[in-house]
Amino acid sequence: MSQLIWNGLFVGSFYALVALGYSMVYGIIKLLNFAHGDIYMLGAFTGFAVLTLGGGLVSSLGFLALLVVLVVAMLATGVFGLVLEQVAYRPLRNAPRLSVLITAVGASFAIEYGMRLVAGPNPQVYPVRLGGQAVEVLGARLTLQQVGLVVIAVVLMAGLQWLVMGTSTGRAMRAISMDPKASLYMGINVNKVISRTFFLGSALAGAAGVMAGAYYGKIDFLMGFIIGLKAFTAAVIGGIGNIKGAMLGGLALGMLESFGTAWLGGQWRDVFAFGFLILFLTVRPTGILGERVTERV
Repeated sequence: MSQLIWNGLFVGSFYALVALGYSMVYGIIKLLNFAHGDIYMLGAFTGFAVLTLGGGLVSSLGFLALLVVLVVAMLATGVFGLVLEQVAYRPLRNAPRLSVLITAVGASFAIEYGMRLVAGPNPQVYPVRLGGQAVEVLGARLTLQQVGLVVIAVVLMAGLQWLVMGTSTGRAMRAISMDPKASLYMGINVNKVISRTFFLGSALAGAAGVMAGAYYGKIDFLMGFIIGLKAFTAAVIGGIGNIKGAMLGGLALGMLESFGTAWLGGQWRDVFAFGFLILFLTVRPTGILGERVTERV
């Protein structure tokens, strides 16, 4: 039981980091950015490129090198998310939602197959693999590297929560999520705040990509597709548009997969997770922390 809980928390921390980007963007401009999972993939490949260029220096520094690469990947994916917003989404800000949704799907395929042209179709082996000697804690076997990755994920999520709730940028984000037009009239630079939101969400997804690559040891150009769907699922379970809900939804989905694998087998993991989503939304359509919102007429 303890091992299943730990496995769920570990995988759920990755889902939560990616789900935050979905929730932040949807909460502010009501956009389902289906290219977000592919930014996670870009983060993994950015880390791969930097680690490969580092060569022997990387091997000697180990986990410290991974921390440096994590920062580089977050900056790179954050900038990419900012550019994506300005090029693909901002011109469609007032367009029908279906047009924006189709654009997001198109951006997703463009990123995936653009990376296929650059890196090739075959999976790549990550230059740094976090293994380590396992120790037993409260009946669960875990490594210091696993604990380190979970701590990094928790620090990033806590930092985002502080930024949203305790800074002027966060107050502007919350104001825009409630009423974009009123925020504009009050002097808030709406475009600038939306760009910052894309930067932050993309940076968190990039961090998750590096962490997943270093832990699982293998990356490919389609790795963002399934985790994008799962992160979206996590955001919906938690209450899409809610920061705490995205974190909670990611951890809940990780737990579901962990216990589903133990009970039904690994081949039923995704069936169990997405089946639960369907059943859960029939009972609580707004998610765990979501609230019913009355549309203004």
